[in-house]
Amino acid sequence: MKKVGVIFGGTSVEHEVSVITGMQVMENLDKNNYEAVPIYITKEGKWLTGNSLKNFNTYKEGSFKDTKKIVLSQNRNDHNIYLHSDELGLFGKKVVDTLDVIFPALHGTYGEDGCTQGLFELMNIPYVGGGVLCSSVGMDKIVMKDVYKSYDIPVVDYMWFYRTSWDKDNNKVISDIEERLGYPVFVKPANLGSSIGINKAKDRDGLKAAIEIAVNYDRKIIIEKAVENPREINCAVMGYDEVVQASLCEEPLGWKEILSFEDKYISGGKNSKTEGKRRVIPAEIDDGLRTEIEDLAKRAFIAIDGRGTSRIDFLLDGNNKVYVNEINTLPGSIAFYLWEGKGYPFNKLVNELINIAIETHAEKNKNMYIFDANLFNRTQYGGKVNRGIK
Repeated sequence: MKKVGVIFGGTSVEHEVSVITGMQVMENLDKNNYEAVPIYITKEGKWLTGNSLKNFNTYKEGSFKDTKKIVLSQNRNDHNIYLHSDELGLFGKKVVDTLDVIFPALHGTYGEDGCTQGLFELMNIPYVGGGVLCSSVGMDKIVMKDVYKSYDIPVVDYMWFYRTSWDKDNNKVISDIEERLGYPVFVKPANLGSSIGINKAKDRDGLKAAIEIAVNYDRKIIIEKAVENPREINCAVMGYDEVVQASLCEEPLGWKEILSFEDKYISGGKNSKTEGKRRVIPAEIDDGLRTEIEDLAKRAFIAIDGRGTSRIDFLLDGNNKVYVNEINTLPGSIAFYLWEGKGYPFNKLVNELINIAIETHAEKNKNMYIFDANLFNRTQYGGKVNRGIK
């Protein structure tokens, strides 16, 4: 039986969402083939493990007495979980467990952006979802849109700036935005999800207020030209390399500007007009539009070297012109609800994502990482005469 380290929590404003994702993944693991090993990162950045972390009440009560502080090694092919030095007594057992694969369920900063993926690469362990490049590009809305533009994937007009530019001369920043994009616009931190720090501005006062909020969450701010009266259509993609498939399309209901954090995770996006319905699956769009969205979703996934599954969010204007709004790489979105109608209930989807992780890890290990150039014996570096490398 393979042991799957499910990592969640983290030092991110999306900490609580990540805990919920981690619980969902552990609940839906195939218990006949996999054993979940919970790895919880506190808001302060401590890594913990213990069976009590499989119980959601542990987080509601904030009691972590039956857990142990741990560390993972950066050494290649060392897949052990070690007790933190704070936990080691005179006769303490240093190795807590050994992992076969990792399922990261960390949302946002330090988890969804390629940071922890870098650790898994150093460990040389299979892990679910996109690699360092895919995760970092997918997380940074500016780089993501730059990449998509280079692939002729349609995105809305945008511009961006650093927080230091705002601090130095906010009037110039505002004037540049008004000249290049006009109103209305969306103001977003470049590297956050879950709608945190995102606001719509319809005039100069609203723009200034929105930027003042956004700069608290990131040093890079993106401004996007708003699509008036848009429809949002979302579609997920699963696979790796160019062997990918598209999910059903969905249309979130009941939003006019942007779904808030509470809409997404607490109230379920409910309002009186939708009578408690959060989304329509499959979306009510014609076959031609559905095919276009599925094709763009696959292209967007492949363009950033996607692995596992990602949800791609689209905007449609009044003429049904399609724009890619953003890609949500795993663990930002498992998008299990988009796969159920394609024959992948949550537990089967989790199993397939682990299989993809193992396959792509084996593919990566076909690469040659050692090359004996005999360089040390071909240079006089460190000797009496240093003539450099010839």
